[in-house]
Amino acid sequence: MTHTTITLIFRRQPLAVTGMVLLCGFVLAGLLAPWIAPANPSAIDLVHRLASPSWAHWCGTDELGRDILSRLLFGARLSLAVSVTVVAVSLGLGLTIGGVAGYFGGWLDTVLTVVAMNTFLALPGILLAIAFAAFLGPGFQNLVLALAIGGWAGYARLVRAQVLAVKEREFVVAARALGAGGGRIFFRHILPNMVQPLLVQAAIGMGGVILAEATLSFLGLGAPPPTPSWGAMLNDARGHLFDSPHLVVFPALAMALAVLSFNFLGDALRDYLDPRTRMQMGL
Repeated sequence: MTHTTITLIFRRQPLAVTGMVLLCGFVLAGLLAPWIAPANPSAIDLVHRLASPSWAHWCGTDELGRDILSRLLFGARLSLAVSVTVVAVSLGLGLTIGGVAGYFGGWLDTVLTVVAMNTFLALPGILLAIAFAAFLGPGFQNLVLALAIGGWAGYARLVRAQVLAVKEREFVVAARALGAGGGRIFFRHILPNMVQPLLVQAAIGMGGVILAEATLSFLGLGAPPPTPSWGAMLNDARGHLFDSPHLVVFPALAMALAVLSFNFLGDALRDYLDPRTRMQMGL
């Protein structure tokens, strides 16, 4: 990407730049949390409980006197780790199941599409995640598994549709006529031509995973205490909504900005990876 292209993107896609800056900020906050956090996120200080934002505590303290800014920084680490892991697992499952269903077709496509995909898509993903998280119990691995179980079907349906659209195109037919095997055709010819929608879906899906993780943590089904989590922070703040609104404002603002950053990034990827849109933008 040349300097001219970057300049054009900055001028014509300010929301994309905003999303990238926000995302970089959250990534740095999560990676550097142990070094930049002003206090131990689990340290209890009952003397300064429910303190308002000040120079000593930029975002105030919660009902146990824990520094909210420190907990926000470590909460960013958890949210980003969960979102990346869940999307990777869901995309891997969706790519495998959707690719097999779309490429081979026939009864295998019917079984995987009608029985597997449609069954999971018929149920709300967050309800599936809540049910599996309640059954498996709290914990990072169980949280990732519960969210992946509820999210893989959307990726599988997208992959299947893309495979069906690409596998009958001329270059795929030509590769098959030249004797290329199924694996080579899929990974060398089909997969590269459906990367664009998968990247866009994955970027937007990460924002949804952050909300889902916060929902499970709010219900007590996320990472176990005292691990900082934005959803758990909102749950702890319910009883102090009016007397200490900063307990709600800062976690909610962090969550909203994180989701917005992924949505802006997804829109930017869609525009940049679409040749027609790039031509209209002069990139």
